[in-house]
Amino acid sequence: MRIYDISQELFSCSVFPGDLPPSKEQVLKLSEGAACNLTNLSMCAHNGTHVDAPYHFYENGKTVDELDLRKVIGTAQVIAFDGELGQADVDRLLQEKIRRVLFKGETMIGLESAQALNRHGVYLVGVETQTVGAAEAPRAVHRELLRQEVVLLEGVCLAGVPEGIYFLCAAPINLGGADGAPCRAVLIQQ
Repeated sequence: MRIYDISQELFSCSVFPGDLPPSKEQVLKLSEGAACNLTNLSMCAHNGTHVDAPYHFYENGKTVDELDLRKVIGTAQVIAFDGELGQADVDRLLQEKIRRVLFKGETMIGLESAQALNRHGVYLVGVETQTVGAAEAPRAVHRELLRQEVVLLEGVCLAGVPEGIYFLCAAPINLGGADGAPCRAVLIQQ
């Protein structure tokens, strides 16, 4: 069995333009006589490798704690693709009955390809960028996918992962009422 950690390290991670980067403060230190080391964190829920829940773009959408974990845990397909993904590409590339797909490379998901992914009944779409869709206008693609409660897994690291079928575990931190959450995403080669 081979395990691929496809998560960014949090404190050196990429952040969406305008988001504050994560930071940490060590508030207790063994070296200073404290009983333990203790760290406080400050971050956006969408820093590094993270999951978007429907509430991110829908006022009455499901929050992270309401997500069906079966959508983020299970068989997934890694597909290498650079460029703008079209409807024909989705139809050609997705394997039948695979409901979790991770795009490796500089994949641009547009509205047409998001609609095609919804028609295929995907549970999860993962990308290496910090957002699905164009960074300057991500709203339409997010709304299309989240409308069908597709989980968006953004900021994954797939450079060392060959194309193929894997077991994915990308459970987000259980943040009650949140629109997104960081996760430690891994792929297991079966």
